[in-house]
Amino acid sequence: ATNKQPIMPLLVLQEKSKEDLGYLTEVSPKVLAEFCKIAIEFIRKGANPKVFAGAAKKLGVETERVQNSVQGLAYLFLESSRQNLSENDFLDSILLLAFPSAINNGLKDMYLEHRKEIRILLAELSFELPHYENLHWRLDMQIASRTLRNNPTPVFTLQFETLEPQPKHTTVQVDYVNLKRMCDEVELALKEIKGAHARRIMRNVR
Repeated sequence: ATNKQPIMPLLVLQEKSKEDLGYLTEVSPKVLAEFCKIAIEFIRKGANPKVFAGAAKKLGVETERVQNSVQGLAYLFLESSRQNLSENDFLDSILLLAFPSAINNGLKDMYLEHRKEIRILLAELSFELPHYENLHWRLDMQIASRTLRNNPTPVFTLQFETLEPQPKHTTVQVDYVNLKRMCDEVELALKEIKGAHARRIMRNVR
């Protein structure tokens, strides 16, 4: 009996990524190479609006089109590297995009050249953070003392349960002013993560 090798999953591109990459069907291999270089820099250092604007001016197109194409390429290279796709699997994954063979080969060469570097960058980003599990709280209030007669001081005792990856209990005490500040910061962070910039980052690195 022969041992069958496990089938490597092919990359399934999201509709948004397909739209972002669609413009590349119209460019030359030389322009594609430039887009790929910008996408690699995007992965390394993040977005650079000046680079997008310069490339758009040179091509005579809207900056948004260049930005979307670069983000689509970054997603393609990131996800392919994350799954460590082989050369054939990578080519099979982009078949549905209906690129000319020259574009397919250009994308394949750029992917193979930078796959190892991208995987290293992904490994550096994949550090483990504690995961929230539960919270217990208690309100303590000192009503009066010899030095404190009519000014009660509320103190909140909070016990956080987290997984990191083993269960851990952390107990802290905080007054109302600092607890309010903490709540405001959490609410601000929740609003930020719903913004376009945060969604763009998550789409490219998750």
